[in-house]
Amino acid sequence: MSTLHVRIVTPRGIYKEFDTPILNIQTTEGDQGILPEHMPLVTMLKVGKMTSDEDGKREIYAVASGLFYFRDNTAEILTDAIENKEDIDLARAEAARERAEKRLSSNDPNIDLRRAQTALQKAVNRISIKSQ
Repeated sequence: MSTLHVRIVTPRGIYKEFDTPILNIQTTEGDQGILPEHMPLVTMLKVGKMTSDEDGKREIYAVASGLFYFRDNTAEILTDAIENKEDIDLARAEAARERAEKRLSSNDPNIDLRRAQTALQKAVNRISIKSQ
């Protein structure tokens, strides 16, 4: 079976490298399935879900947006944060959602609304993925 190589990089370094026959990503342009021999692609990832088949097991990840680059059967994902479904702390994600919702409803002029909205979106994504 033909595979593609995936390398995920965060500000902390390489998060994970693996080979997979298919990689499903959510881009700002819509959902994409990446198979071996896919045409070269550079696209932005949105806050969302990524799935892959690793060693015969379906893996699900929460991605906090980023950049996706594919060429010569190698996918590179540059993201600020990514978590495997199994590693998501549901209580922590729910607390992050509550904090973001409080900030958004506070009407405090010192609150960075865009940052609070992004934090809420990331928390809701993590909760959604953990609940699947």
